[in-house]
Amino acid sequence: MTTATEPTTQSAKGILVTEKALAKVRSAMAKEGISPEQGGLRLGVQGGGCSGLSYNIRFDTQPRERDRIFQFGDVRVFVDPKSFIYLHGMTLDYQETLMQQGFVFVNPQASKSCGCGTSFSA
Repeated sequence: MTTATEPTTQSAKGILVTEKALAKVRSAMAKEGISPEQGGLRLGVQGGGCSGLSYNIRFDTQPRERDRIFQFGDVRVFVDPKSFIYLHGMTLDYQETLMQQGFVFVNPQASKSCGCGTSFSA
């Protein structure tokens, strides 16, 4: 696993989180009162959206029993086993442009995605 001071690299089968995304996660967790020791960021996939599957991102107060847990310094990322099938090798980034700002999923598993950036098909 990586630490916040190293480049955010995981194995090709893991999840990557950029430094920009980690900074936003840290500040949002602090605002929400989520303890980094217990809670973390939950990434998931659910059916729906314009391309068949939608990304789901939220905070969770603790991991679930079968979650894969990725550690990036003081930030933990939880991924359930079903979502991990679609998310392994994915990079979570945060981008700010004149038109929009927010988390961006860069997913090599996605064969097609839509303009909204939150929906894909595998």
